[in-house]
Amino acid sequence: MALSSPSAPGGRPGSFQRRNNDPFAAIRRNHRIKVPQVRLISPEGKQLGIIDTTKAINLALENGLDLVEVAPNATPPVCRIMDFGKYVYEEQKKSSHSKATASKIKEIEFTARIEQHDYETKLRHAEEFLDHGNKVKMRLKFRGREMAHTEIGFDVMKRAVADLAGMAHADADPKLIGRNIHVMLTPLPANKRKPKFITPSEEEPADEVSDDGAPAAD
Repeated sequence: MALSSPSAPGGRPGSFQRRNNDPFAAIRRNHRIKVPQVRLISPEGKQLGIIDTTKAINLALENGLDLVEVAPNATPPVCRIMDFGKYVYEEQKKSSHSKATASKIKEIEFTARIEQHDYETKLRHAEEFLDHGNKVKMRLKFRGREMAHTEIGFDVMKRAVADLAGMAHADADPKLIGRNIHVMLTPLPANKRKPKFITPSEEEPADEVSDDGAPAAD
């Protein structure tokens, strides 16, 4: 027996309706706003009071702008006259900037009984990351019975924060989470950075560094 292909509501038999992934598609604007009245806000942010929706739409379109519903659950809904295309562009730009900022976090891993040479190597990598404007997450991992002496790990992390004070400041005090001590460093303004372990002429930084000094795997 032949099976018929499912059809999308209102579509042709055998066709599939694609899901709309546009986060702005649900925002009602212009003639998609069906309520009789709205509370109107001007492009400058001035409250214009409650007016008929048709009048508000015409007012927006006459000025080459859009009537956009910004508070649909209010009574009546709040709408603003704006350039919707520009609004979408600015929101997408903010989102892209947030993602780019989030990706600029580098991680340096320590151990509680780290050797001096390895310690200095890690701080040199940290300074390289910070010198390029990246935030640095320092993590110290306790192994085996080292958890019985967490003060040793805290001493290492506090020392590292102090040694990097010329390049960054800690967002908060080192914190123990599970078997790891974490602390996040934010770079100082470029004109205030004073590296202790690198010179400005050194090469680009490597990727994240594991506790043996080699680049960490993703």
